[in-house]
Amino acid sequence: MKKVERLFCIAAVCMAAVAANAQDKVEGTIATDLVNQYIWRGQDCGDVSVQPTLGVAYKGFSLTAWGNVGISDPSDTKEFDLTLAYTTGGFHVGVTDYWFNKGVNNYSGDAYDDAKYFSYGAHSTLHVYEANVGYDFGPVALNWYTNFAGNDGLNKSGKRAYSSYVEATAPFKLASLDWTATVGAVPYATSSYSRVNGFAVTNLGLKASKAIEITKSFSVPVFAGITANPSTQKAYFICGFTLQP
Repeated sequence: MKKVERLFCIAAVCMAAVAANAQDKVEGTIATDLVNQYIWRGQDCGDVSVQPTLGVAYKGFSLTAWGNVGISDPSDTKEFDLTLAYTTGGFHVGVTDYWFNKGVNNYSGDAYDDAKYFSYGAHSTLHVYEANVGYDFGPVALNWYTNFAGNDGLNKSGKRAYSSYVEATAPFKLASLDWTATVGAVPYATSSYSRVNGFAVTNLGLKASKAIEITKSFSVPVFAGITANPSTQKAYFICGFTLQP
């Protein structure tokens, strides 16, 4: 586990070094979403939340920090994610370090209400490491995600499940709105993703967005959508807006 984290940190440092040597070509991102519910891959992860984003990109490489904090329910789990990715044309590949401030370690069974961020031991960490690969064909984008280290889910034998999720998204325009249709599924049994026992469709979504112009140089994207999880028999109506300079 320490080796995985060390490699991730080295990659992040390399990204920072590249940025420092080419400041005039580095692109930055800073934004904040406010959402009525935090729904992720068909799972209910919290109520009204603020979700900040901070990132830099250079020649296809990007390093992005993303977070979630519940504001209507202080007991909601806080999340802090780091993603290192590379994109060329429609192809992309990346690694994400997810961290949660509370939860249960799948290997020790210990529950944490205020977990330490810099705890990386297999039997004590709430970090989850995920690799992803995908291709955007234009009319449809396909992505595959697999947990490979950290506090991954367990399979039926009680071993690392390499929990995975596959998703197809299709953007289109209708009635002056930008729409995205999503179909996501868990390919095999895992204790993550609502503890499915095999292949299961866990995310059916339809989302629309539109930018509201505040001034000639500033607009606020507003979005709303419906997400259903056939595996858990749950459905959600989500809405929110994005603040970004």
